[in-house]
Amino acid sequence: MFDALTLFKKLKSLGYDNFSRDEWWWPNSGSFEVVVGAILTQNTTWESVEKSLKNLQNHLTLEKFASLDINILKEFIKPSGFYNQKAKYLKLLSQYIINDFKDFNNFKSEVSREWLLKQKGIGFESADAILNYACYKEAFVVDSYTNRLLREFGFEFESYSELQEWIVDSFYSGYKEVFDFSRAKSYARAHGMVVEYCKKNRKKNKIDITELLDV
Repeated sequence: MFDALTLFKKLKSLGYDNFSRDEWWWPNSGSFEVVVGAILTQNTTWESVEKSLKNLQNHLTLEKFASLDINILKEFIKPSGFYNQKAKYLKLLSQYIINDFKDFNNFKSEVSREWLLKQKGIGFESADAILNYACYKEAFVVDSYTNRLLREFGFEFESYSELQEWIVDSFYSGYKEVFDFSRAKSYARAHGMVVEYCKKNRKKNKIDITELLDV
């Protein structure tokens, strides 16, 4: 039987759990930068996001970001595309975080998925990325890579929630068979392994699963 737990065991055996940049895979995890990156990465490449984050390097705290002029913000995030829309979403989000949580530490400990999904510009994937990688909460992120990889194994999912449920169903209780971490951190690294595998093995619109089948 092929399930998420089997997939993650295979990915780890192949060496994809080797993250030197951050223990949680996402760069600078646990910081406000992750919140910004989770929105900037929508409909663009991570390489483009990195250019924007570099432009923002002196403004990547909640307080500094909230006071940043929106026109300057638009210029900084141009490499990520859709900069007018993303700037608006980011400014509103930073202001609502301050209004509802006072500071980023309170946000990390108190924010809920429901609160995030009420914010403009935040969908399921962005909300889960923020919860897991910025707030260190138990939220498993699934993305287009995850969907494309599992499609090669014959799985079809009708929604984000259905795909997420399929993964968590086997991994929630079995994560200790793969990682010696908390469940939240195990979720983070498992998602990271999927992304790293897919980036290495993508062939146009498909993911080559030969390496996984050879284990």
